[in-house]
Amino acid sequence: MDRNRTVVIVGQGYVGLPVAMRAVAVGFNVVGIDLDVNRTESLRAGNSYVDDISHGELRAALDSGRYLPTTDYNEANNFGVAVITVPTPLRESLPDLSFIESSAASLSTRLRSGATVVLESTTYPGTTEELLVPILENGSGLTAGVDFHVGYSPERIDPGNKVWGFVQTPKVVSGLNPASLIEVQAFYDTLVNQTVPVSSPKEAELTKLLENTFRHVNIALVNELAIFASQLGVNVWESIEAAATKPFGFMKFTPGPGVGGHCLPVDPSYLSWQVRRKLGQNFRFVELANDINDHMPDYVVQRLLVMLNRESKALRGSRVLLVGLAYKKNTGDIREAPSLRLIELLADFGAELTAVDGHVEDYRWPTGVAKTTLDEQTVREFDAVIIVTDHDSLDLTLLEDIGTPVLDTKSRTSGTNIEWL
Repeated sequence: MDRNRTVVIVGQGYVGLPVAMRAVAVGFNVVGIDLDVNRTESLRAGNSYVDDISHGELRAALDSGRYLPTTDYNEANNFGVAVITVPTPLRESLPDLSFIESSAASLSTRLRSGATVVLESTTYPGTTEELLVPILENGSGLTAGVDFHVGYSPERIDPGNKVWGFVQTPKVVSGLNPASLIEVQAFYDTLVNQTVPVSSPKEAELTKLLENTFRHVNIALVNELAIFASQLGVNVWESIEAAATKPFGFMKFTPGPGVGGHCLPVDPSYLSWQVRRKLGQNFRFVELANDINDHMPDYVVQRLLVMLNRESKALRGSRVLLVGLAYKKNTGDIREAPSLRLIELLADFGAELTAVDGHVEDYRWPTGVAKTTLDEQTVREFDAVIIVTDHDSLDLTLLEDIGTPVLDTKSRTSGTNIEWL
């Protein structure tokens, strides 16, 4: 594959930016398209908003002259490879593929013979062939698999993971036909250590949904177990650690205030929706897991109500400090974060809300929530504290044995004032 061809990465978020940086590092000319003006301006200034990409790495890419962040698709003319990494959120429990559709339409008029288009956005099996390909063909007048190549490669980015980054994580790849697979695999072979080819885009699309449905269901299991264990007077955290010593037949999952990000709250629902749409059946495991995980913020609030009641305090008017807002530690990603539902519920009860999270950008900060830093004097000003996200940058020991009731949803602290989820 000619490395001098232009690679277009549509979407410069937690998935697209690492792909773009790696493509620049191995010698490609990269156009990073993102319609979020705040993002593109930040990137042009050399300021990374993705925790896995340092400011230095971004600035080196800019200085190379081979990375152009932009909102303008005209910069993508005559591309050799295009990778679509746009969001696929749920809207009223239904898949929203509008970002894929608009990206494909914009790329289609710039598509040339011999080019390759790869979808990485999470979606239901059949999207690449049934949705993406017709848009590309209609806009270009070319035939997929004959005049240009199409494939699907599910993203496996794990924000904050220092061991398994984009390069180290095996990359599942697929193509519309054998010729497309050759091109897709050749491209990713230049970016990652190992590629894993599968027979068609549908198998690759299902692979991503399977991975996250597995996590979603197992997290729901330990979340429900945590609720019952608390009522039974059993330390579920100790039991989980003990079970994790078994060297076979068990994988450790831990409870939490809910699930968030662009994967777990969304991906299994895509699979459930497609099963219902195509087969007329319910994916019962997914629907049960959704019900349990979606209601964990409600359970957190119930526990907080009990804790305040012991102090003869009502939640209305109480000053509550949320420690961490991001859905995952050591990132600033608050998409679908359980903290957002917690904020909504606590506000409905009339609580006065303040939060600590140095990873979340100011323009993404939730409205109605004051911002502060974590120190002992600050903590003593609150009636209760909820540890939502256990960022490594936070000194959580400040919360121990200070008198203020603390609900620790991550089991990271201990003390006379601490309760675990």
